Amino acid sequence: MLHQLFEIITDRKVNPTEASYTARLFAEGEDKILQKIGEEAVEVILAAKGQGRQRIIEEAADLFYHTLVMLAAKGITLNDIEAELRQRHK
Repeated sequence: MLHQLFEIITDRKVNPTEASYTARLFAEGEDKILQKIGEEAVEVILAAKGQGRQRIIEEAADLFYHTLVMLAAKGITLNDIEAELRQRHK
């Protein structure tokens, strides 16, 4: 699913539509994308401190999504991240 989501995100970067939240994030720029990552990271921590399993899942999904947007903005792929993780576990 992460690869499929990343493909959708990169498509929105190349083919933005007015109704797309992802396209709006790209248009608003790096600072907005990074702000959203920070907000979502805090929300994951708060969820983990007592908001329950489902809330953790929801907030982690938001954090993953916004991180994927940042990666796409920087031209970094999931394959790049996977290669780094493989390298670390040799």
